[in-house]
Amino acid sequence: MNPPTSTALRCIGVDFSSRPGRRKPVLWAEGQCHTAVLRLGRLVEHAGFDSLALALREPGPWVGAFDFPFGLPRELVQALGWPGDWLPLMRHYQALSRDQIRAQFKAFCDARPVGAKFAHRACDRPAGSSPSMKWVNPPVAWMLHAGVPLLIDAGVHLPGLHDGDLQRVALEGYPGLLARELIGTRSYKADDKARQTADRLIARKDIVAALEQGRTRLGLRLKLSPAQHERLVQDASGDSLDAVLCLMQAAWASQRPGWGLPAQIDPLEGWIVSA
Repeated sequence: MNPPTSTALRCIGVDFSSRPGRRKPVLWAEGQCHTAVLRLGRLVEHAGFDSLALALREPGPWVGAFDFPFGLPRELVQALGWPGDWLPLMRHYQALSRDQIRAQFKAFCDARPVGAKFAHRACDRPAGSSPSMKWVNPPVAWMLHAGVPLLIDAGVHLPGLHDGDLQRVALEGYPGLLARELIGTRSYKADDKARQTADRLIARKDIVAALEQGRTRLGLRLKLSPAQHERLVQDASGDSLDAVLCLMQAAWASQRPGWGLPAQIDPLEGWIVSA
């Protein structure tokens, strides 16, 4: 299915946490895209999965970019003898405990040479993302474990992976991809207060300024209120800004045939939008 032709499609960007709470909620950014201008409407904090699940069930049309992996490396899946189709694979993965997943992933890595411990998806290198089997720094394997079942159970459509409600489209986003385009390898966020430095504040200011001025290859200009601008800059965790970076990717996808995804993607691995 191609994106709707509406000039003001509802777009969503989600910065995810595999264990949300009041201190580290899931951040949901929402806005509307009018041709080349994306206006941020609201930022919503979900301190638990119950409220997030309800939000995912809100009627469309909408398209969202979610900051967690939607698939596992084919090489890993085959090596472990796990199901070779996406939905049975995700249900198998969901049924495992984190300890079971960690043990199997660690055994896989231990049997491989230094420098090639992890298996990668085809999209990881062009996106510069961590392998989706990584369980620490960052623990994206746990994010997949917690996040994908929410999408499946909500009945949303995952292009190239799983058919669902065509009016509610979920894409895999990655804020680091867009952030690196704007500030290179400079760090702009930290959960640890001791690492929330002036340099990282300046980096966030630079990212927000570039988004507002439309200085990205996505060809979109972000429209913010003064209060929204201040929040994105002052949230030293970077969670608010990451949700908006995903929102930018969703808005870009909303204006592209086939949601901007390659014509052929691995139906086990998925693809990071705009990579």
